[in-house]
Amino acid sequence: MDEPPAASTDKWDEACLALSLALISPKICGGVIVRAQAGPARQHWLNLLVRLAGENTPVVRLPVDAAPQRVFGGLDLVATLRSGHPVSEAGLLSTSNGGIVIAAMAERMSASMAAQIGTVLETGQLIAERDGLQLRSSTRFLLVALDEALEDEPPVPQVLQERMAFRIDLDGLRAAELSNPNVVAADIGMARKRLPGVKLTDEVLEALCAASLALGVNSARGCILANGVARVHAALAGRSATVQQDAEAALRLVLVPRARSFPEVEDETRDDKETPPDPDPDDGREQDADEAGDDRQLPDAEELADMLIEASKALLPANLLISSPGKQTLRSRPSQAGRAGALQRGAARGRPAGTRRGDLKPGQKLNVIETLRAAAPWQALRRREALKHSAVSDGLRPIEVRKQDIRVNRYQQRSGTTTIFAVDASGSSALNRLAEAKGAVELLLADSYVRRDQVALVAFRGKGAEVLLPPTRSLVRAKRALTGMAGGGGTPLCAGLETALLLALAERRRGATPVIVVLTDGQANIARDGRAGRSQAGRDALDAAHAIGQYGITSLLLDISLRPNPLAVDLAGAMRARLVPLPYADSSAVSSIVKQETLASSDRPYTV
Repeated sequence: MDEPPAASTDKWDEACLALSLALISPKICGGVIVRAQAGPARQHWLNLLVRLAGENTPVVRLPVDAAPQRVFGGLDLVATLRSGHPVSEAGLLSTSNGGIVIAAMAERMSASMAAQIGTVLETGQLIAERDGLQLRSSTRFLLVALDEALEDEPPVPQVLQERMAFRIDLDGLRAAELSNPNVVAADIGMARKRLPGVKLTDEVLEALCAASLALGVNSARGCILANGVARVHAALAGRSATVQQDAEAALRLVLVPRARSFPEVEDETRDDKETPPDPDPDDGREQDADEAGDDRQLPDAEELADMLIEASKALLPANLLISSPGKQTLRSRPSQAGRAGALQRGAARGRPAGTRRGDLKPGQKLNVIETLRAAAPWQALRRREALKHSAVSDGLRPIEVRKQDIRVNRYQQRSGTTTIFAVDASGSSALNRLAEAKGAVELLLADSYVRRDQVALVAFRGKGAEVLLPPTRSLVRAKRALTGMAGGGGTPLCAGLETALLLALAERRRGATPVIVVLTDGQANIARDGRAGRSQAGRDALDAAHAIGQYGITSLLLDISLRPNPLAVDLAGAMRARLVPLPYADSSAVSSIVKQETLASSDRPYTV
């Protein structure tokens, strides 16, 4: 029989290690994000989790469509109607105290639901105020978020990712590679007892913080989780203080999956450190064979940090983009595939999005259960009021529903996205810029029929800007408009930004989600009034950029200058735009970056 590949075996071993550490301290680790489709690997991992947790550990499964009152608690409608006064009902999270919560299809969890669960994970307190009730309870559980998203679909909400230490990937594992871990339930119990006395050494603390900075981890929670996991790993190994092995485990399990950049590579050999002298056998210090192999001997913090950073280079994926101070790293996985635009909320069609107080007007759909839930707490009071003016006995009076109790359904649907290219067509290099824009427009239109996207093109040169291509999905129309597009002249950057803004606002009023993509080097030299002058032109361009940022329009600035330009950094900051330096980009690169930003814009809600 062929042996399983080493990489797959390591993947499973790391998944089992994360499982053990999470069970030792759900408070420190928060939970595990399991990236896997339904299959034997995921099921075997979940079975191990339940078995190692113990028979008395509650396991609660959280459906993807669970209502908030079911998850966090709320009004018990049946008991309330029977008793005549509000009766509370415990939610799933309250009943899972000390247990495990398995969230199915966590990538589809709503932002509000994820935020509330994240708060409970962080504080250990569940506070729910609804239906006239205030529910408070202490609950601490291990959250397992099952991520079944495809490569181009949104991942688990970021608010949960930041609070869960581990992210494991079980896709691609075969049944022959799934072995049982060496850890047993007794080891986990002993580690729990040992954990409060485990010390986080200064060397491990400083080294993990340095590694976090070098890997571009953009949240302090990542470093906090890594240091906590190092302590838990030491407790599992039976140590009273963290050592290098614990730091390496925290690096692999916590920091590397969160990395957004490669560590900077040093070209010159570091000679500033003195080589430690060889130990002198006659210096009066004794060292036996056991001490020589003791893994508790820690290097200093700087040396340990260098070791961790060097080790992380072999663990990072090869396609991770390198970040620079003026550049934001793009996610390797776009946010929304097959979907376009932001969420629009209405009353007639789309996916259910909760309820709201309303009237029974044409087109509104009454939610009977939520209406009764709103009316139930007031029944006793209303019955006493009604008995003063009626001879009907209290036992025969039906449920009284008033206008303020009416609840109607809300729905949400995705709108189309309109990507507006504002292209600097001035100067001697305009030919290359226009070629990039033309190619990107054609590539984006190729799949617009699937994602319901539209593309528009604004070119600015000379003394003004012109809408060369109004919003369209027609590839034929786009090619006709792009064929005769000329370049040259001054750079009226202010006019280009204002024209793109007006077009974006028109698309927003139409119900679409606008995304502005600006290709420029930031060297404005034509002011708003058409006069030449870099100083005034720069101020006018910043004013126009501030307007785009204030309207909250998703924007992307592609700096096409040969060297990073500080003016482009200021312009992107005013627009609240993502800045990407692209001195040598072709149409494919531009299209790929714009598509990622366009798809990501659908996560930013725009309510109508």
